[in-house]
Amino acid sequence: MEYGCKNKVVVISGGTSGIGLAAARAFWRDGAVVSIVGRDSTKGMIALAAIAGCKDPEAAVFPGLPEGTDTLSAAEGLAKDGSGARDSSVPGTAEELARLRYIRADITKPADCRMAAAIAACYGKDRIDILVNSAGIYQEKRIENVSVAEYNRIMDVNVKGTLLMIQACQPYMLPHGETEPGAADETAGSAQDAGNAAEETAAAENAGSGAVQDRCIINIASDAGIGGNYGCPVYCASKGAVVSLTKALALDFAPDIRVNCICPGDVDTPLLTAQLAAAKGSYTKEEMGEGYPLGRIAATEEVAHVICSVASPANSFMTGAVIPVDGGLTAIG
Repeated sequence: MEYGCKNKVVVISGGTSGIGLAAARAFWRDGAVVSIVGRDSTKGMIALAAIAGCKDPEAAVFPGLPEGTDTLSAAEGLAKDGSGARDSSVPGTAEELARLRYIRADITKPADCRMAAAIAACYGKDRIDILVNSAGIYQEKRIENVSVAEYNRIMDVNVKGTLLMIQACQPYMLPHGETEPGAADETAGSAQDAGNAAEETAAAENAGSGAVQDRCIINIASDAGIGGNYGCPVYCASKGAVVSLTKALALDFAPDIRVNCICPGDVDTPLLTAQLAAAKGSYTKEEMGEGYPLGRIAATEEVAHVICSVASPANSFMTGAVIPVDGGLTAIG
């Protein structure tokens, strides 16, 4: 399926698993230049392999990557010896793989977010077209049992992390030539060095073609941020904050940047699998699905399709929207 995102520069926090990983795969297959951001280097490399369609995602399928060099694209690493040789288990050309990279960063730390944005922007010649804030954590605990540390952790990742990534990327999303001074701090120099080899893979701006330069931010919240849920009040509060932040920024950033919010219901992700494991067999995915009008929970690819559709230039008049992707659950009221 085509979304019209070819050569768009895309940054996805939480792109190493779940919804973020599915979105990264969909954007990459559409021809976008994709940077996934996460804290775990091992998960990042496995995610790159999974996106590229490697036969064995658990293996070290990107040879030539120096240890600890998380910001090097797969294609750069593969071509490091100058031979152009690559692992035969990885489909796609070197050019295709050059559109895919992992950036190690903790989104709760401002400096990490600025570094990630600067590196990603280098692959687009100092521009970012699409930011997807998919990183998030979940906790199921009644309010009387929630500690201050637990509250802070959920808010740090789900709310502050979203805000910090937006702050870091927004200057690179402004119309060409209007990047705010100082946005790319001292990290930009080293980031430029990292991006030189793959820079040509990012398409030039469509200037002169008559096309509208469409930049957008897509925040991933939850149906719990719209109507609440039993037993997870802090999580609900964090996702409700993301919904409100989306609406406010849609007003503040117009007309230059569109800001929208996707609110999934239960999705078959590693996060959900961990949640079920913690519940020790109290319920299953199939039993969860019985509460939905469609009779099942969502696949990550279904949510990714909505994300890419919202990001599409074909939806250039959509901003400030809060979109449930929940199998009809919110329609029950």
